[in-house]
Amino acid sequence: MTPPDATGPDPAGPDLTGLDTRPSQVWGAVRLVPLVRDEPVEDLRLHARPYGDATGLVEVRPRHAYVSYVPHGFVAAWTRDGTPAAAYGTHLSSDGDSPPAATAGLRFHRRTVRREDRQRLRFLPLHLALEGYLSLHFGGPSIVWEEWSQRAVRQGLSPRAEEAYLGAEVRGLADALRVFEIHPGQCGVLLYVADALAAAFAVPHPDDYRALHPTLLQDLFGELIHHYATLMPPVPDFRARVDDERIRSLAGLRTAVADQEDAWARFHDTAMAGGLLRRAYTWRTVHRTGRFVLSRFLPVFRPKEENHIGEAITDGRGRIVYLKTFRLSEAQVRRGHLLDRLAAHDWHLANTAAHLGVTEAQLGLRLESADFGHLLRQDVLDGYRSRGRTWSRPPRPGERSRSS
Repeated sequence: MTPPDATGPDPAGPDLTGLDTRPSQVWGAVRLVPLVRDEPVEDLRLHARPYGDATGLVEVRPRHAYVSYVPHGFVAAWTRDGTPAAAYGTHLSSDGDSPPAATAGLRFHRRTVRREDRQRLRFLPLHLALEGYLSLHFGGPSIVWEEWSQRAVRQGLSPRAEEAYLGAEVRGLADALRVFEIHPGQCGVLLYVADALAAAFAVPHPDDYRALHPTLLQDLFGELIHHYATLMPPVPDFRARVDDERIRSLAGLRTAVADQEDAWARFHDTAMAGGLLRRAYTWRTVHRTGRFVLSRFLPVFRPKEENHIGEAITDGRGRIVYLKTFRLSEAQVRRGHLLDRLAAHDWHLANTAAHLGVTEAQLGLRLESADFGHLLRQDVLDGYRSRGRTWSRPPRPGERSRSS
């Protein structure tokens, strides 16, 4: 089956219907919020395929590839008739006695998503979402305006590079994953650092989550999350407060506790997770099989706001079966915003600058600060820099100041 390549905006974020929020657990600046399913998804199962520490070369399509750290892949196995499917098992550790290699290894991966047989699909977690961000307007200028360099016209945005931190480098995360309790029926988690939402992770079945829980240490996190974990103080824990003067029976105590859990869940879902769940995204279908759809999504790229990219498997009713997200840094949001605005105005610098409320030279300098300076002709960029220096110096006696 050839997967559709559909793209379209969706006014809502991921639909977490069927995943209930439980009270959080705190370790220093790390807060984990469990997601529990009342009814596990039995006919889709996930397990990890470890790849070790070798650098990965991922072929996206013919003559297009990228190099990244790929510690493991996920394999999705499903059944056609809805009967339960068993995971093949997960191996998360390698042989610690193996001698170190003299040179770094390189592992080749054929595409981020690959169908291995009729009922098994292998994909690289998070790389599906990151490849969508890296390929954003990858072809470069759609119209050859005079300001763009020959490199921009011939190569587009190749190469694109983004940096991230391994979960093991996020201070406190390893300890939090080791000591926190896994709830009965837990199928996911929302990870916060200094109460900033860092990542969302959900799987179909509790057994899958128990097996894949440690893989969060091998996931990628942005610089904002790494800095928060390093610099921010511990966050307060959620504490239930029950008015004991109103409790007259054990049933009344149960009701009060349930009310506190519901109040926490409402606050979490509307306030703490609002930056993920209550935003507009552009969804792209990557693979479809039976009642399950594998997709990735990109935000609208609003500067100075919370922006997430991610990938998801949804069922026939659009509910999340699998979810993994990555929070973009402010610099990454600015790059995505600039590319989107340029593409919306046919890569015409003057029109884009007018839309953004800046001068053409200021837009050119923004492109340079976003590491897109190589897309502009050198003489054009030098002219923008010259005008920028003129604006930055104080006016001489008798000279009128320039307004930017």
